[in-house]
Parts: sequence; C-alpha cells; structure tokens
Amino acid sequence: MSNKPVSTAPTSTSTFTNRLPLLILVAILVVLIVYLQWPEAKQEESKFERVVAVKMLPVVLTEFIESVEAVGTARANEQVIITSKYSDLVDAINFDDGQKVKKGAVLVKLNNQEELAKVNELTANLSESQAHLTRLTKLLSSNTTSKSLVEQQEAKTKAIEAQLVSANSKVNDLIIRAPFAGVLGFREVSKGAYLDAGDIITSLDDLSSVKVDFHLPERLLTHIHVGQQVTAFNSAYQGKEFIGEITAIDSRIDASTRSIKVRATINNKALKLRPGMLLNISVLLQVENILQLPESSIIPIENIHYVFVVREDKAVRKAIKIGRRHPGVVEVISGLVAGEEVVVEGALKLRDGSAVSISGQKAETDIPENGSKI
Repeated sequence: MSNKPVSTAPTSTSTFTNRLPLLILVAILVVLIVYLQWPEAKQEESKFERVVAVKMLPVVLTEFIESVEAVGTARANEQVIITSKYSDLVDAINFDDGQKVKKGAVLVKLNNQEELAKVNELTANLSESQAHLTRLTKLLSSNTTSKSLVEQQEAKTKAIEAQLVSANSKVNDLIIRAPFAGVLGFREVSKGAYLDAGDIITSLDDLSSVKVDFHLPERLLTHIHVGQQVTAFNSAYQGKEFIGEITAIDSRIDASTRSIKVRATINNKALKLRPGMLLNISVLLQVENILQLPESSIIPIENIHYVFVVREDKAVRKAIKIGRRHPGVVEVISGLVAGEEVVVEGALKLRDGSAVSISGQKAETDIPENGSKI
C-alpha cells in the first residue's frame, strides 16, 4: 500500500479566513474616522456661513438732464472794421483805445474844407437857378416865353440839386461815425496823418451779446429747435456758466461730416466774453424725473441686470431693467420703486440668500446732480 503525500498549500477559503480580522479592523477604523469627523464637518459648515457687511441706498426719483456737447468760437453780435471811404488828411480823432461808444458817435474827422466850399458854391448856384426858374414860369403864364426854356431851366435846377446832395454826402462821409454802439479796438491812425481810402482806422464790436456757431450730429436734428437753452464754458472762467439760446439752425446738412450747423446767442452784458474765445457748448435736450441708482449697485449677469435687496437679514437678488447711463449713476426703468433700498457696497460678495448686516449708517442718499452728455 503506497502512501500519497498530503498537500500543505493554503486554499482560497483559508486565505480569506486569515485576512478577515484585518479587513474587519480596517472597516472599523474607517467607520470610526467617519464617525469622529462627521459632527465636526457639520459644525464647521454651520460656522462657515459668514455675514456680509453691506451699505444700503434707497432708489430716488431725481432730475435727469440730457444734453449734448460741442465746441465753437465766439463772435461779436455785430463787428466791423472802421475805414475811410475817401482819401484825405486826418483833422481830428475823438476816441481812445478800447473806448465804449454810442451809435452815431464821431470817431474821426477828415479835412473837408474843399468839399464845404463846393457845397457853398452849389447852394448859391441852386438858389440862382430856382429864382430864374420862377421868373420863366411867370413869363410862361403870360405867354412871353416858350415852354421849352422853362423845361430847360427845370432840368438845370434838378441837376444842381443832385450835385448838392452828392457834395453834402461826401462832406458827411469825411466825418466817420460809429455805425452802432459797442467797444472800439486799438486806434490805427494819428491826427495829421494822410488816410487812404480803405485804410483801417479801428475796429468796433457790439459785445452786449456774443454769437457762437457749432456743429451737431444730424441724428439730433429732431431734438434741437430755436429757443433751446445752451450753456457755454470757457477756460478763463473756471466753473462759470454763460446762458444763451439757439437762435438759428442751418437749412442744410454738411454732406462731408453729416452734421448740422447751429448758431446760439449768449448774453454778455458783463462783457466777460470776447470774440475769438473758444467756448464749450452744452445744449439742453430734455429734463425729466426718473428713478436712479449708483452704478456700483448693478450686477450684470449675461444680458440681465440685478440688484440685491435685504429681507429679514438675507440678501435677495432682484432683476431690474435699466435705461440711460452716465458717470456714476444709471436709470431704473422697472423692477424697483422709489424709496426701496438696495445694496450699494458689498454687492459683489453676496449670493442669493446670503446673510447680511447693514454696517453703520446708510450710504449717502443724495445723488449728485446728474446730466447725460452725448
């Protein structure tokens, strides 16, 4: 009888049995760790819910000024270069540099002795001619002279009258007067100088008001009209406003720039504005009352705009519809009502349902005066 060797290799069942205590120990450790960490995780989660400090501002109904800006150069209401129509010596000068004058004031007198002598001569000739015409008319009534002689004398008398009118006109032209009230420029001539026709004597500007021409885009044609208010600014007067109005709109659109020329007149009784000044013009298009918010309170997400309001110390996100913008503020078309408070500081840290606390006082409720400039 042969003896077979007995195999001593471990079976799979015995291997699993041997490892079972180890597996049980590992499972117990995992359960223990989860058990120990679970309450702490829940506690940390509850502690992590932070409170965001925010500042609030009510939606206000305020004045919205829509305007458009342009640039133009000031011109005097009336301006002229004073010259002489005739050549002659300067007998008298009756003004100083920069002097204010009234309409008709005598500025310069040219030598007019020769012209006065001619006026006197023509006056005497006219008197003699009229007397002779009177005699001939009487003779004609008694049929002692011909009608043709009377007609010839009438023509001669009329010719002398015309010559006298011309001579008197030249005498008047040799006295140079201010054509309108205004401010004179520098004097360019001296007494005793010989003045040629067309030589410049001085300039005269009516500065009671100034005109300024500027251009606006053609798309604004339906928004501007005569009588519309404009405000002018100049760098020489920081913060000073000069109020005027549109007095004319050009009948044509510039085809090269697609703009329209506009003229405004600005009151200048104080004579602060001078011709040639560069003026920044603001044209008032419309004034209306609208709901406004600071731009910092708006949260844009894709094509929708949101703000946060607070309900029971929780942030609530609200969708709103906005309109026109200008620096610092934005128009609210719908979604909010006047007086409703929104978050203006800290909004970027919020999520819908976030716990909030209103820090300190409410944000400044006065929105600065607004104006939209195109």
